[in-house]
Amino acid sequence: MTKLSPPLTRLRDDLLAGQRRALSRAITLVESSRADHRENARLLVESLPACKDGLRIGLSGTPGVGKSTFTEAFGGEIIARGHRLAVLAVDPSSTLTGGSILGDKTRMDTLVRNPAAFIRPSPSGGSLGGVARRTRESIALCEAAGYDRVIVETVGVGQSEIAVSRMTDVFLLLLAPAGGDELQGVKRGIMEIADLIVVNKADGDLAATAKRTRADYAAALRLMRRRDGDTEGFPMAVTASSIEGTGIAEVGDLIERLSATRLASGYHDRQREGQAVSWMETALEAQLQQVFEQAVSADTMTEMRGLVKTGNLSPEAAAERLIERYRVAMRGD
Repeated sequence: MTKLSPPLTRLRDDLLAGQRRALSRAITLVESSRADHRENARLLVESLPACKDGLRIGLSGTPGVGKSTFTEAFGGEIIARGHRLAVLAVDPSSTLTGGSILGDKTRMDTLVRNPAAFIRPSPSGGSLGGVARRTRESIALCEAAGYDRVIVETVGVGQSEIAVSRMTDVFLLLLAPAGGDELQGVKRGIMEIADLIVVNKADGDLAATAKRTRADYAAALRLMRRRDGDTEGFPMAVTASSIEGTGIAEVGDLIERLSATRLASGYHDRQREGQAVSWMETALEAQLQQVFEQAVSADTMTEMRGLVKTGNLSPEAAAERLIERYRVAMRGD
């Protein structure tokens, strides 16, 4: 086991004991960009036992579709089934100030008070798809603390659906009731990675529209090519109402059924292995970027940007020059 300092050992032990405060501190540590914190975070994560029994659920959808309201209702259903739930809600960060809204806790007021739930809003930091760079580490920390169900709720814009599907076991795409024309606005690539499409807000005046929308998406899913890991009936589209609570238990049943089938077939283990490799590649890219920035001076970067802005150098040529500067720096010439 990795050798830890006494403070890190206490943090790890408290984390494994399921202490919520320790989990919060550990996630704060892995989200830090300080070099010493990053090293301690690495040591902490490496010291944790692997968790293979938990279920990681990705949840995404367009802004305003009711992700937080759905998460609260669905989270209550998960806890009622005897599980401990962690929700990692990635909030949008300002590209100007770095600030984020962090409003999910205020919208999950019932769930946040439940002792079996842990909710952690994290700023995306401008990372691809709104998924925080350290979300994978945060998942590992939550599972080590005894939370056997983890929901990763993303911003729901750009490439967030792809990013979250690469770190979770089951992926839910939440959509609002819409007319047939709006079906064309949902990109095929997003539907191709969805295990379950949930048409939310199926209540009141929107109930009939939600049923028609579900039928439209169900028909579209039948045209999709069967994927590795799909089981009978999946992917599928269902309706739900977070306000009335209808359809929530059905979503829970479907997720558990799909998860059990994938576990029995061996797909779950193959999926986790692929995700571990993806995690390595993401970490490699981040570390290479850091090494590059340390080797190539800020003045050189400013110079190249200026040449590209004025049109005196193409972006491709500028990149090649920067790589050459990096090679020179590494050789120590």
